[in-house]
Amino acid sequence: QVQLVESGGGLVQAGASLRLSCVASGRSFGSYAMAWFRQAPGKEREFVAGFSRFGGSTYFADSVKGRFAISRDNAKNTVYLQMNSLKAEDTAVYYCAARRDASSRYATEYDYWGQGTQVSVSS
Repeated sequence: QVQLVESGGGLVQAGASLRLSCVASGRSFGSYAMAWFRQAPGKEREFVAGFSRFGGSTYFADSVKGRFAISRDNAKNTVYLQMNSLKAEDTAVYYCAARRDASSRYATEYDYWGQGTQVSVSS
């Protein structure tokens, strides 16, 4: 098992930047595929960005491509989501997820989830 704790959310104005952190506890963190998802009120949870198993590649949702970046620090058991040029439509609860298998864009494919951190962007 792995425990995930997100942090770094907050209320910012459009155009601002935030960096979210996901700290994991558990064995063999570096062997998991990691991803960020988000869920706005009244909407389904959607994929934001992902890091492949073993950290070989990254991928992003079209809506955030060019604005967001994902990175990981295995020594600190931490995954980051750098969010730049934030828009009002980015407002959501952001979740960190882990999968002990190949990477995926589907929430149902992930095994472990954090409790989420709120990101609110005012226009």
